[in-house]
Amino acid sequence: MTDTRQKPPRKEVNRNPRRNSTRLSSVTTAIHLLKTFTEADQELGISELAKRLDVAKSTVHRLASALLDEGLLQQNPETGRYGLGVGLFSLGSLVRARLDVTAESKLVLNTLRQETEENVRLAVLERDHAVFLHDFEGPQTLRLRSSTGQLRPAFCTAEGLCLLSGLRGPQLSQFLKFPRVARTDQTETGEDGLIQRIRHVKRRGYAFEDEECDPGTRCVAAPIFNAEGRIVAAVGVAGPRARIRKSQVPGLAQKVIAAGDEISQRMGFIQRQPIYV
Repeated sequence: MTDTRQKPPRKEVNRNPRRNSTRLSSVTTAIHLLKTFTEADQELGISELAKRLDVAKSTVHRLASALLDEGLLQQNPETGRYGLGVGLFSLGSLVRARLDVTAESKLVLNTLRQETEENVRLAVLERDHAVFLHDFEGPQTLRLRSSTGQLRPAFCTAEGLCLLSGLRGPQLSQFLKFPRVARTDQTETGEDGLIQRIRHVKRRGYAFEDEECDPGTRCVAAPIFNAEGRIVAAVGVAGPRARIRKSQVPGLAQKVIAAGDEISQRMGFIQRQPIYV
């Protein structure tokens, strides 16, 4: 039997929410505000921004004030018009550095993998985690599974400790506010112990991870510096505990440090005089 009842009218879906300013969140509107500036329109006033975004002037003024405080906008003191701030340049530099270190490190990482026959990793710091941009598996039958793209807690990984050793005082204090949860029986979560390990990295030039992050895994890592002498990444060699013996760590560390130095030089770092604050 055919159902003769009328179906309710189909609700129309807004396929382009940008056209409906009432549905835009403050964050989205702020992003659109920043994207409004172009090569031709490097400075814009509140009225023009409000017109282009199709939002109230009061909304634009509120967002512009917040972006100004964060350095993402700057204001011309003579005209009162706004332009993009140097804070965006700093953020862009971080992205560029990440892309640069990823590209410049591949050849060095592959050479290090051939020399050590273990997994070779490249990591950067993302909030409280080390993110592996590269993880080249070693040729051994028994080897660690690649973790490219994965995150590991920075406080208990060798690469993470190297990255933390480059944080300035206020940055490290902020990092210490993140919770630290033990991953193995060997994980040290105390603040004093973590600070001591960071000091060891600064003194020795490398970090040693002994099953603190993953059971049965050891890793030796060294920092990578950019042209300004800041630590932007870390290179590590990781493998099973049965193969990376403690007696081998000093020799392995020298190879890892040399690889870190070579990548640093490719990044424009000239002298090994890192900036620790």
